Amino acid sequence: MKATKRLMGAASAAALAAGMVFSASLVVQVAAVSVAEAAVVSSVSVRGNSRVDADTIRGNISIQPGRTFSAADIDESVKRLFATGLFSDVRINQSGGTLIVEVQEYPVVNQVLFQGNKKRKDADLARVVQLKPRGPFSQAQMEADVEAIKAAYSAIGRDDAEVQTQVMDLGENRVNVVFTVNEGGRTKIKSVNFVGNNAFGDRRLGDVISTKRSNMLSFLFRDDIYDENRLRADEEALRRFYYDRGYADFQVVSSSAELDEATNEYTVNFTVDEGERYTFGDVSVETSIEGIDSKSLNSEIRTHSGDVYSAKKVEDTIIGLTEQVAGSGYAFAQVTPRGDRNFETRTISVVYTIDQGPRTYVERIEIRGNERTRDYVIRREFDISEGDAFNQVLIQRAKRRLERLDYFETVNIATAPGSEPDQVILVVDLVEKSTGEFSIGGGYTTGENAGFSVEGSVSERNFLGRGQFIRISAGGGKDTRNYSLSFTEPYFLGRRIAAGFDVYRQTQKYTNYESETTGATIRFGLPITQNLTTQLAYNLTSEEYGYTDDCEPDSGTTTSCDLSPAIIAGIEASPWVKSSVSATLQYNSIDDMKNPHSGIYATLTGEVAGLGGDAKWAKITARGNYYHTLSEQQDIVGLVTLGAGHIQPFDDNGLRVFDQFKGSDRMIRGFAYNGIGPADTNGSTDEDDFDHLGGTTYFHATAEAQFPMPVLPPSMGVKGAVFADAATLFGVDGGVSGVVPGANQASFDMRWRASVGAGLIWASPFGPIRIDYAIPVLKEDTDIVQNLNFGMSAKF
Repeated sequence: MKATKRLMGAASAAALAAGMVFSASLVVQVAAVSVAEAAVVSSVSVRGNSRVDADTIRGNISIQPGRTFSAADIDESVKRLFATGLFSDVRINQSGGTLIVEVQEYPVVNQVLFQGNKKRKDADLARVVQLKPRGPFSQAQMEADVEAIKAAYSAIGRDDAEVQTQVMDLGENRVNVVFTVNEGGRTKIKSVNFVGNNAFGDRRLGDVISTKRSNMLSFLFRDDIYDENRLRADEEALRRFYYDRGYADFQVVSSSAELDEATNEYTVNFTVDEGERYTFGDVSVETSIEGIDSKSLNSEIRTHSGDVYSAKKVEDTIIGLTEQVAGSGYAFAQVTPRGDRNFETRTISVVYTIDQGPRTYVERIEIRGNERTRDYVIRREFDISEGDAFNQVLIQRAKRRLERLDYFETVNIATAPGSEPDQVILVVDLVEKSTGEFSIGGGYTTGENAGFSVEGSVSERNFLGRGQFIRISAGGGKDTRNYSLSFTEPYFLGRRIAAGFDVYRQTQKYTNYESETTGATIRFGLPITQNLTTQLAYNLTSEEYGYTDDCEPDSGTTTSCDLSPAIIAGIEASPWVKSSVSATLQYNSIDDMKNPHSGIYATLTGEVAGLGGDAKWAKITARGNYYHTLSEQQDIVGLVTLGAGHIQPFDDNGLRVFDQFKGSDRMIRGFAYNGIGPADTNGSTDEDDFDHLGGTTYFHATAEAQFPMPVLPPSMGVKGAVFADAATLFGVDGGVSGVVPGANQASFDMRWRASVGAGLIWASPFGPIRIDYAIPVLKEDTDIVQNLNFGMSAKF
């Protein structure tokens, strides 16, 4: 029914346009009767115009006084005037020596008004319609705008939206145009079905595509909207998914959506043909260009014999070979992969052929559709510029970079012929999207400073259209207050170096003391390879500690509550200034950061404090996460995490207790924050009186399996997990704290803890949320157990 309505609307608009053309043609024919085959006029008289200047009209006709003209010239002049879009009727005829041009102007639009719209703002609809204030009005354009408004509502899942129009005559050839919208009900997706899939289950394929089944949280995710373009994108996503996992013959046989008008719900169906799974056979490089040694290019090959076939690895190899050859001075070399299938052994042998391509240059890069984003923000994502050799591989890389910026709804790059045969024009068509975000959320956190918390933030990832990121946030809970400001310039000094700063302030209240930390960081990030990046930073922090009201010292350092001498020494030493430099190496080959199934995410950070300030130490930490799909059919993913850290003072003062590592759920679950490791019992047997001091060294490991929840639909993004953790935290430095193992000290040695448990992981609209319940199976007497842990953060 909806398709019929749209077809009738389009037919009406087409009929109206055809009628206008026929009328214009009739005027031309009637006027032509009164004109000789070749005539001359001495003047041109313009009549009927009130807004458009007569000289403007004369400038849009091809007939000039004193020159001969014919019926064809009149026909051309009428077409030109209609093409301006300013006139509803045009008549041209000759009276004696005068050419009379009589026009009827379209009314001027005074205002474009929208009524009844709640799900779409006025500003959104104003961008969709072509009728604008102070512009010409036409019935045909108004009807086209009606269809545009319906399409805008269809994009948010409201295919039933109806639009009525009203033209209000204000006199003096001015009108107001009113669009009254009946938004209708929200169209939902009842189910997403896959037919023909054997290697991967419906849940796994459901993760790949962007079209999701409607559920109770769809109003937040907005991923249950049927859209023809989204369906085509989902087809491509399925092809890439299968091609990267060995199924080189995969095909999407069909994709369709059936609407149940009684329930206003779609049923989306994908029929696929998976084909056989292939591995790589022989892989080699051949070249017809003298001066290129094919053996020297083997290091750029990402496809190896025996590995599962992957289209992405073939693509990465093409890019690597192209860049290597171009860097050797062969800018026009082209790399073409040639695959040879062996259906018996199910292998694909690949030969990368390097030939001299046509000498084609980029004449210019033409960017369209970027109303807000500056041109240079887009151009810097290209590794080629005007005058460089045309390279399709680098153009596709630029397209992917522009898409990853997340500034645009769509990115299309096409070529057009240049002014010379060896010149091409790159045409970049963009559709911008909103890049600003305002968020406010709350939650309950276990561990350190447990309790309810709230945080609000304002961020803009394309600040002033310059591609810069800025974020301001504030939040807090029962005993915490946090404020921060972050700014990042992704192309510092015109190079692919991310430079930025962070300024923050944190206040926290503990059982017997409280802290206030004010700090700032200046950082620089530089990509080394596609997966490897580095970051250098300078950090300046001021920490101030104090006793709570019920723990004020009676005299000297004697307090009214039981506190470890190490903590008292740390409090008395404040305020404490830390001035440090840090360097981080980050390796990331994760396939999907929001829903990882394979790859490695690892970081190695070294930090040295002592460039001024009070702290004098060196610290190194490392953490690695390895994801691997254990069952494609059941969508079970395995995770192994390893981590370690050590801090070492390099002066006689040693470390403060606050400088040492503290146990947390990132290290081991099942224990409270700072609930393991060296402890001062304060002469008590009650664990509530223990003060854990942290440690100078830690190691930890995790083995985990993640799986979809069988009861909940995959579109909700909820997964289950079972895990086993192990960790040790040991070593306490003397120095400022003055702590040495004694009667009240315990767990100073390297002693392992272990726990097992289960958890729920939810990719919520507010960020990743995780709930874990862990049971310690190996612990020390001084450890503090906390079985339940709840947090809103990723574990990378």
